[in-house]
Formats: sequence, C-alpha cells, structure tokens
Amino acid sequence: MASVLASKMGLNSLRRKQAKTFSVTVVTMDADLEFSCELKWKGKDLFELVCRTLGLRETWFFGLRYDVKDTVAWLKIIFFPGLLTVLDHDMPKEEPIVFHFLAKFYPENVEDELVQDITQHLFFLQVKTSILEEEIYCPPEASVLLASYAIHAKYGDYDPNVHKPGFLSQEELLPKRVINLYQMTAEMWEERITVCYAEHRGRTRDEAEMEYLKIAQDLEMYGVNYFSIRNKKGTSLLLGVDALGLHIYDPSNKLTPKISFPWNEIRNISYSDKEFAIKPLDKRADVFKFNSSKLRVNKLILQLCIGNHDLFMRRRRVDSLEVQQMKMQAREEKARKQMERRRLEREKQLREEAERARDDLERRLIQLQDEAHMANEALLRSEETADLLAEKAQIAEEEAKLLAQKAAEAEQEMRRIKVTAIRTEEEKRLMEQKMLEAEMLALKMAEESERRANEADQLKQDLQEARESERKAKNKLLEITSKSPVPLSANALPPDGPNFNFSMENLSFDFKDTDMKRLSMEIEKEKVEYMEKSKHLQEQLNELKTEIESLKLKERETPLDILHNENTEKGTTEHNCLHLSIFNLSPQLTLQSTKSRVAFFQEL
Repeated sequence: MASVLASKMGLNSLRRKQAKTFSVTVVTMDADLEFSCELKWKGKDLFELVCRTLGLRETWFFGLRYDVKDTVAWLKIIFFPGLLTVLDHDMPKEEPIVFHFLAKFYPENVEDELVQDITQHLFFLQVKTSILEEEIYCPPEASVLLASYAIHAKYGDYDPNVHKPGFLSQEELLPKRVINLYQMTAEMWEERITVCYAEHRGRTRDEAEMEYLKIAQDLEMYGVNYFSIRNKKGTSLLLGVDALGLHIYDPSNKLTPKISFPWNEIRNISYSDKEFAIKPLDKRADVFKFNSSKLRVNKLILQLCIGNHDLFMRRRRVDSLEVQQMKMQAREEKARKQMERRRLEREKQLREEAERARDDLERRLIQLQDEAHMANEALLRSEETADLLAEKAQIAEEEAKLLAQKAAEAEQEMRRIKVTAIRTEEEKRLMEQKMLEAEMLALKMAEESERRANEADQLKQDLQEARESERKAKNKLLEITSKSPVPLSANALPPDGPNFNFSMENLSFDFKDTDMKRLSMEIEKEKVEYMEKSKHLQEQLNELKTEIESLKLKERETPLDILHNENTEKGTTEHNCLHLSIFNLSPQLTLQSTKSRVAFFQEL
C-alpha cells in the first residue's frame, strides 16, 4: 500500500514538473494571438506581454475579458501582494484559455486623449463593431456618415475609375435596423454612402478613423456599461457606468437617464454581498443603495467604477511625464507624416505633369508621322498621274500623225481626179462633185487634225503641271523629313526633400497668471472651433436625414428610434449637459441636487 502511494506521488510530481506552461489565445479586433504562459504568471504578466506584442503604450484603457458562466469578467492586472495567478481566476481551464483584448474604459474626448495610432485603430474597430451589432444605438443619418468614414479608412481617397458601382456589395456598413427602416435597395444605400465618401478626399486612414470616433462619442449609448439592478422597493432599473459617472435608466429607455451621479460628487463605493452602496461626497447626504442580481456582477461594477473614477480624476490633473513624452512623440510623428505626405503628393503631381508632357510629345510625333505618310502618298499619286498624262499625250500625237497622213492622201486623190476630170463633161461634173466631196472631207480632216493637235498641246501642258506638282511634293517631303526629331524627356522627379532634424532643449513649466490667462483664451478658442465643427457636422447629419426621410417606414421604428427622435425634438438632454455642468455647481447646489436625486431614486 505504501509503495503504491509513493508511486502515485512520484507520478504527480513528474507531471507537475512537465506541465510548467499552458497555452492562451488572445482575441483582438485585428487578429488572434497565441501565447505560451508560465504557471506562476500573474494577470499583469500576460497583459504586458500582449501590449508589447501590439506595440501599445496607452494600456490604461484596455483589459483582458473572459467569459464565465452567464456573464463576463476581467482579468486582474493591478499589482499588489498576494495577487492571483492567471489560473487562479474563476474561469474555464480548458486549453487554450481564451481572452478578449478589449477597451475596458472609454475616453471623454477621443481627439485629446488618444495619442497612439494603434490605440485609435483598436477603438475604431471596437466602436464600429458595437454600432453594427446594435450594442450602441445610432440614428440612420449618422449611420450613413459613419459608414462613409469607415469606407475611407479602408479604401483611401475615392476614385471613380476604381470604385465603380457595386464595390460595396460585400461590405457590412449599416445596422440591420437602419436597413429595415427604409424602402431602399442596397444600390440606393451605396449611392448615399458614396456621395459622402467622395467628400472626404485628402484624408489619411488615421484622420478618417478619428472623425469616425468623434461622431460616435456623441451617441447616447457610447461607452456605457449597463447592469440590471433593483432599488429598495424592488423596482427594476438599469445602472449605467461610463467615463462621466453613474446613471440610472428605465429598462425601456437606455438613451436618457432618470438620475445621474458625476464622479466628482461620489466619495466612496462599496458592496456587501448583492447590495451596492454609493456614498456621496457630502457626508450629510443619504447613501445611495441598490441590489444587483449576483455577487459577481457587483465585483464587475466595482471594477468599472474604480477604473472610470481614476481616469476621471487623472484627466483633470497635469499629464504625467510618460504621457507628455507620448504626446510629444505623436506630434513629431504626425508632423513627419504630413511632410512625407506633401512630398509624395508633390512627386505625384510632377510625375503626372511629366506623363502628360510625354503624351503630348507622342501625339505630336504621331501627327508628324501621319503628315509625312500622307505627303508620300500624294507624291506617289502625282507620279502615277504624270505617267498617265504622258501616255495619253503620246497616243494623241500618234493620232495626229495618222490624220495628217490621211489628209495628204486625200489631197493626192483630189489632184488625180482633177487630171482625169477633163476627159468628159459628165466625168467633169462627176469629178467636180467628187472634188467637192473630197474638199469637204479634206476640210473635216483638217479640222479634226487641228483639234487633235490642240488636244496634244493641252496634254503636254497637263504633263508639265503634273511634273511641277511632283517637284513640289518631293520638296515638301524633304522639308518634313529634314526636321530634327523632338527628344522625349525622362520623367522629371524632384530631388529628395530636405531632411528635418528635431531636437529638444530642456523644458521647464512655470504656470503664472499670464500663462493661465493665455491658456484660458486658447481653451475658449478651441471651444468655439469645436462648436463650429459640431454645427457643421449637425448640418451634414440633418441634410442626410432630410434626404432619406421620405423613404422611411414609420411602422418599423424601434422604441430607441422613437426615443431618439423625441430627444432630438427636445434638444440637449440631461445626459449631454452633464459634462458641462460638473465643475459649475456650487457646494450648496451639489448638496441639494444629490439629496433630491437619492430621494427620487428611492421613490421609483
């Protein structure tokens, strides 16, 4: 018995020595990554390995999510003593273990916070997927505009010679809800999207993705995580957690919150079993409590609250040295890309001009060759005409000689008749009559001879004119062939642009009153520019909405469509005004609003 137990222990220790690693598959929005992890690895070790593989430095937005039973959870990556290893988490242990690398927290302003291109690209792919799968509600006019930016990010500038009708037939561009809402064919949707796509000419892929995110971040459900909760009365509600705070929704309306608690009004968040408690910043205010369905859900809510609150406070402090360095590098990289882009555009322009000049020279050369060919053919025709006229002149001359010979014979006959006519009177009369006839014939023959002679003279004159035309044609051919050929110049390419070297001196920051005033003026200026851009974007969205409104099927509108239209008619909602009012509340107003919101929640 002891020997059997010893053999089993030896076998188990051998297996532990052999199995020192386990396989992991990490699914990103771009590709699937496979890793071999050590048993002792913490969640932080695996997360850092994935980030290094992707070249990602803005790691605070992302996490590794895994499925567990009927919900999801995030791998713990914050380092502290006693942190669980990867395999200590409550997850399926079948290899390979699957994790999803996703954005866990969303920025308030994508243009200001997203620095790296890879960060922006991952956010773009995730937000686009959420919109197409209808996890984020998007109105039809915004869906068309977003689809045009997504196509520009994939195909680049619109080219009618390349992007012909039907090139979007295999693309998934719009949510199915939007397609079913209108009596429009796929060709009609493609035409609408292509019109917007053609207006984005000149943008790079990164710029198109950023414009996509700037529009998407204004959607009501962007960046919100929803959880089912109940208040003390047992009323079913939804808790929304996002970058600005906590929001309470009616289950049938995820667009407009009933109550909102900004992060700067919350002092502490905790849970006990299924009960979740939120303590306001003012100690005199009541504690906000609710119940969730499971303890695991409370853990997930707490993780999202802590992470979003930390990022909320971090945005309102001066950037760390790492972030400042990343932003500096991003600006330098952006400037370098713009210079390279301008250089390539200049080279492309010069190349096109050289190609056009070459085409013009080729067309001119072909034209001269055609002219030479035509002159040569004219010369050949002139030579043939001259030969033909010479032959006709020779024939006319021979005929004239024959007629002259006949006239001489007639004259001899007339003389012979005169000699024999004296014999008798009768013969005389006959001879006179014959002589008259002979004279008439001689006269006709003389006229015919004169006519033939004139015709021969005319043929000789035509022959001289033909030979003169032949001489002129030869001179023109010699003149064309003697011209010097025009050389074709090679494509002129500009020399490489000057090299720009960027160097940094030691930087020091001394914020004085004048600096703060200047910074305020810059912020006001950026705010005005943002409002102008938002106004232009809204006008563009309204124009798209007006164009497709006539084809809309009212009976297919979803509850979210109806709510979105009501919110649009009312104007700015409370949720949209939350970010503007965070720091404009006085302590007395904050206390009153917090108390009133807690009391209102408990009465739901």
